[in-house]
Amino acid sequence: MRTQTSLETITRLVRGQLENPHQLLGPHVVEAEGRRALAVRAFLPTSAQAGVVDDAQGRPDRPMRRIHPAGLYEAICPLDEPTSATSYRLLAADERGERTMMHDPYAFSPSLTEYDLYLLGEGTHWQSYDKLGAQLREVNGVRGVNFAVWAPNATGVSVIGEFNDWDDRRHPMRKHIPSGFWELFIPGLEDGTLYKYRVKNGNFSGEKCDPYGFGAECPPKTASKVIDLTKYEWQDAQWMEERKKHNALDAPMSYYEVHLGSWRRPGDNPSRWLTYQELAHQLVDYVKEMGYTHIELLPVSEHPFSGSWGYQQVGYYAPTARYGSPTEFMYFVDHCHQNGIGVVLDWVPAHFPKDGHGLASFDGTHLYEHADPRKGEHRDWGTLIFNYGRHEVRNFLISNALFWMDKYHIDGLRVDAVASMIYLDYSRKAGEWEPNQFGGRENLEALSLLRELNVQTHSQFPNTITAAEESTAWPNVSRPTYVGGLGFTLKWNMGWMNDTRSYFAHEPIHRKYHHDGLTFSLIYAFTENFVLPLSHDEVVHGKGSLLDQMPGDLWQKFANLRVLYGYMFTHPGKKLNFMGGEFGQWNEWHYDQSLQWHLLEWDAHKGLQKYVADLNKLLRAEPALHEVDFDPAGFEWIDCHNWEESVLAFIRKAKDPKDFLVTVMNFTPVPRTKHRIGVPKPGFYREVLNSDSEYYGGSNVGNYPGVKADAISWHGRPYSIEVVLPPLGTLVFKPEVK
Repeated sequence: MRTQTSLETITRLVRGQLENPHQLLGPHVVEAEGRRALAVRAFLPTSAQAGVVDDAQGRPDRPMRRIHPAGLYEAICPLDEPTSATSYRLLAADERGERTMMHDPYAFSPSLTEYDLYLLGEGTHWQSYDKLGAQLREVNGVRGVNFAVWAPNATGVSVIGEFNDWDDRRHPMRKHIPSGFWELFIPGLEDGTLYKYRVKNGNFSGEKCDPYGFGAECPPKTASKVIDLTKYEWQDAQWMEERKKHNALDAPMSYYEVHLGSWRRPGDNPSRWLTYQELAHQLVDYVKEMGYTHIELLPVSEHPFSGSWGYQQVGYYAPTARYGSPTEFMYFVDHCHQNGIGVVLDWVPAHFPKDGHGLASFDGTHLYEHADPRKGEHRDWGTLIFNYGRHEVRNFLISNALFWMDKYHIDGLRVDAVASMIYLDYSRKAGEWEPNQFGGRENLEALSLLRELNVQTHSQFPNTITAAEESTAWPNVSRPTYVGGLGFTLKWNMGWMNDTRSYFAHEPIHRKYHHDGLTFSLIYAFTENFVLPLSHDEVVHGKGSLLDQMPGDLWQKFANLRVLYGYMFTHPGKKLNFMGGEFGQWNEWHYDQSLQWHLLEWDAHKGLQKYVADLNKLLRAEPALHEVDFDPAGFEWIDCHNWEESVLAFIRKAKDPKDFLVTVMNFTPVPRTKHRIGVPKPGFYREVLNSDSEYYGGSNVGNYPGVKADAISWHGRPYSIEVVLPPLGTLVFKPEVK
């Protein structure tokens, strides 16, 4: 019988330009010789012969006729054979006679519903990661993978992989019109299958990794990988139940910022990365020993260039394969939680790289990015900017944030480069940017995205954290959206960081002329929920390490860094330190080299490490140092005017104002004896911290075990204590309660 398919439809299929191959392939009811029959068609371009095997009836294979030389086959069957998509299989034989039995991908109905497509088009399908990408499915007893990808302007999209010899002719996808999502269920594929999409649009033809791919090959390879995200059995129920107390604004928070690839390398092979499982034990043991509350990871999403530190990503839904599999990364997070350590990810919605296998020109058009370079390109970084006004792009980004919290139990996100998102003229000269609809410089679409991000993360995953790296004075970054804020939990205090580093760069003899560099931060300290960051950005691009940035001889460098950390840990705000700073790394950080752990053989470095551990211990133990970080009620100056001697003194208070600490700091190498400090009540003030202790590598000048308050009015207070201020030292006193 002559086939009833048109040559035009067959030609479009062969050329990879048929938007709905299901209209041609698979089972179709037709009229044959005056009665209804079933035409089963298959496009098998590498097969020499093909047949239909009726599994339901137990009949042998029915030969298929080759109806087009490119490899289109057809068999006309009685209407009752086969009866369903799973009641028959295709049998294909190549020129060598090797036979392959398979279920027909084009006999299965689409998985995406009209409601899914509506929400995706609206940009509110927050769990889109459960529908798009490569989803392991069982349909009518047949296991396989359902692929779905957004490419609205493409004229053809195919799934290619090791299962079809990367041949884009063999698995063309169906396009949902008008939404522009393409979909195909391929039976028989399993966890670990490598794949990509071949996307065509006119003269454009590109191999793309899956934007929603859950796994990836290790760079420089670029394929996506089918991943079963359900097989890991989490053991962190207690942490998840108690997370509220760990992430509360009145909880102690000290973040250890880590780049997984360079924290430590194996001693016998310094060119090898530690795996997620190795890091789970070595890093967590170290973080517990040091007293940090959270690990903050530089971006772990898949990225092609290690030198970007993870900030130029192509696989937003895939943990980088450099350190292991997605399941092994789950183990890392789980192990952190079982040991009482929170995990925060650095998240990058500001830009993405131009690599050909990534998001750039995904369907041959500017799909994820703006077409207008005034909006679409970060010239500083050579990257592209997301089109935040496009619903599907917003959906992609917000779903990604929720994905990490859902599937990987991540406790929070630090959002990178927020300033570059919210200002249209960021790092642009006049004429290089386009104002918004009201003539302003604010990126209204990006602001809307960030607000929605925070609404969704905090409502769907309560007690998680979002922290903004926002380097300008944009107001209310960490205030709720319902009062006009951006809705972040926390904001990095970049002003504090810049002023502090600038102050400590001065030789101590000159610091009295820059005293306001330390005191200015308290003018605005309570306008946001601030994190005090000494991050990776402070130890790269020629700045040198923190220790190397300190002035003076070797002893003074260490003493300066100790007093800096003392100032940081007693100042209002949560804390963040980049790895290596806690023991005095000498070298500037490099992404491809291990930290200088051998330095701990030296007493000065070991002493600094013990000091930071004790600061973390003090932060956790003393409510006065963490309960009231974001309210003026938790801080009170004793003396902020002693610029001549470069001395500061202040009080930190807990929620119970009777529970307080007195901090005194000397920012010069000159010891000061009989230095009087006003205090609010009488009694004995125990010295609970002295950065100049010989235990930390100091000169052991201090007031151990403490001092008794005198009934001498000082600094406007009824009592005072007379103390010895060590050189370049921080002292913390706590009144004893009788």
